[in-house]
Amino acid sequence: MRTLPRTPSLDLTGKRALVTGASSGIGLGCAVALAEAGAHVVCAARRADVLNDAVAAMQAAGLSAEALQLDQTDIPAVYAAFETPCDVVVNSAGLARHSAALDTVPQDYDAVFDINVKGAYFLSTSAARALIKANKPGSIIHISSQMGHVGGIDRTVYCATKHAVEGMVKAMAIEWGKSGVRINTICPTFIRTPLTEPTFNDPDRYTWIMDKIKLPRVGEVSDIMGAVQFLASDASAMVTGTSMLIDGGWTAD
Repeated sequence: MRTLPRTPSLDLTGKRALVTGASSGIGLGCAVALAEAGAHVVCAARRADVLNDAVAAMQAAGLSAEALQLDQTDIPAVYAAFETPCDVVVNSAGLARHSAALDTVPQDYDAVFDINVKGAYFLSTSAARALIKANKPGSIIHISSQMGHVGGIDRTVYCATKHAVEGMVKAMAIEWGKSGVRINTICPTFIRTPLTEPTFNDPDRYTWIMDKIKLPRVGEVSDIMGAVQFLASDASAMVTGTSMLIDGGWTAD
């Protein structure tokens, strides 16, 4: 009898995961997705009250989760978060301050780069260092953006940070591959969350978005959750240094 190939498992039972920006939106969706797959999830965010509410809701749903108040721009605190290695790390913390390039002020530029690039960089190195020291494989996932592959209206600084993350991930994947540490990005289109509602409520912006997205709707948090499970699990064991575009076809042309 022929032996058939087996589909790799999405099961994360026994894995420890850390998700930044986990108090709401995409970050919370990622935390729930990993916990639903069996992982114990350390949910990290700056706002303790909102974070604690989110973790309480996860625990009430029977999911394994704990809260960690963390400012990703506080590099010593990021180092301390990895005293125990995490098998899976999802970076969903981020910041956007949109304006025309000619109107950008240094304070906004620095604030966005501090979180989106510097914070992402040292979160990645902290996670990888802990895994390599423990001689463990692992998966690091950054929630990047379709704007890491294209340009956008009034989004020059944001686009610059996301393009930087895409390049950073490729270089880190080359460096850490032999140690079994994988690193990838997920690049969503506009996802419906409380933070994006003002954009969707602007008729001109909404028209621009729907003209670019080839599918007949905007993205939902649930569209990201399966991708996170995939990249966190053995199902993506041969995937590193690349991006998964969940953009409804925005970048297809």
